[in-house]
Amino acid sequence: MKKAALLFGMVLMAAPANADLITKHSTSVQLTVDAAASQATRLGSSYSVSGSNVSATLGGLTAPASATAAATMNAGTYSQTTDGSAFSFTETFNQGDAIPSNTTITSGVAPSLPAFGSVTTTAGGVAGTLAGTIDSAGVMSLTAGGAGTSATGQFVAEITIR
Repeated sequence: MKKAALLFGMVLMAAPANADLITKHSTSVQLTVDAAASQATRLGSSYSVSGSNVSATLGGLTAPASATAAATMNAGTYSQTTDGSAFSFTETFNQGDAIPSNTTITSGVAPSLPAFGSVTTTAGGVAGTLAGTIDSAGVMSLTAGGAGTSATGQFVAEITIR
């Protein structure tokens, strides 16, 4: 503290006698409450088949009927190649996500969350007792809020010598 006062005094002494000393003070408070959010990812359809000692007329995926529909499975026809011999067979189909008809967004608000294969949702903040004030003397007061909130206070002092 003594060094700061000494340095300030030296600056004032170095200034010309007719110098202007200008000080500006600013105090601010910012309060934030996080919004609730959801991130939904539409998953596509997939199909795979594998095996041994199996003859196949392969199936596959049938293209969706519209841009909002999901692809469907077209089952193949399979038979054992050598009767009485060991065989293995695996067929996998994952139905992709269709876009529900109620996902039209109006006024920036989605009416409901889509039931897609991958959805991540975060809860919104709770303001609780979150508060911030600045009195006439520039003294700030911050009160913590609930989860998902923040309070930031800032005081800036600027000194200019001309």
